[in-house]
Amino acid sequence: MHPVDALLRLGGVADHKTLRRHTSRGRLRTALRSGEVVKAGRGGYALPNADHGLRAGRLLNGVASHESAAAYHGWKVKSPPERPAVIVPRHRRVPPHLKRAIDVRYRSLEDHEHDGMATSKARTVIDCAKDLPFDRALAVADSALRSGDVTQDELLRLAAALPSNGRKQALRVAAEADGRADNPFESCLRAIALDVPGLRVEAQVDISEFGFECRPDLVDVERRIVIEADSFEFHSTRRSLRKDIERYTDLVALVEGPQTLATSPRTTRKSA
Repeated sequence: MHPVDALLRLGGVADHKTLRRHTSRGRLRTALRSGEVVKAGRGGYALPNADHGLRAGRLLNGVASHESAAAYHGWKVKSPPERPAVIVPRHRRVPPHLKRAIDVRYRSLEDHEHDGMATSKARTVIDCAKDLPFDRALAVADSALRSGDVTQDELLRLAAALPSNGRKQALRVAAEADGRADNPFESCLRAIALDVPGLRVEAQVDISEFGFECRPDLVDVERRIVIEADSFEFHSTRRSLRKDIERYTDLVALVEGPQTLATSPRTTRKSA
């Protein structure tokens, strides 16, 4: 197999022993000379455009973590992190210039907390929940639930088992995570709304009244408040703008009518 194809199958980064199971030494040398494959850390190889977190993990002989691991698992994040995150064993010496370029975390990992070149799925969500700002952590947790890779019960259990440092925030992220959220943009808007005193929003609530039906991004059922997360990516055409205006107008007319919001039963949050 060509080294590029092998690395694509292996997630973009691999050590020499693993890569050699899929390709020959001669093909690997040729790919290195042509620049199709580059060296990554001590005895590692990567595609030139491989995920920065995986390459950083290989460079430090650690594992990608936090949002770098979330990207490895195929989840969506609020935005690419400024620096790739890597977990290395405690007492590992990391040169100062690498610490400036990489978000290095010194922690011990159990065998089940590894998933190839990154932290396991559950460990990734919990690390984000404990260490990242609430909106970024919620975006990762929502995406993990949406993909079916973790369950909310699992996240709550793992968060509750954390030591006191970081447990409170991790529990909040686990409790508020909702796989119904469509994207990180919506997740981050919900994070803002959840910090507003007295406001209690839910994601993707079905509204059905007097022949009018819609499913807004966020709804406070008790206060009859609808909040939409309209990004330019999906709402930049004249047609989509017209549809948005019509829906918003209908919602305003509905709010000014009867004061009982008819919503469908609360959707069960996604679990594996």
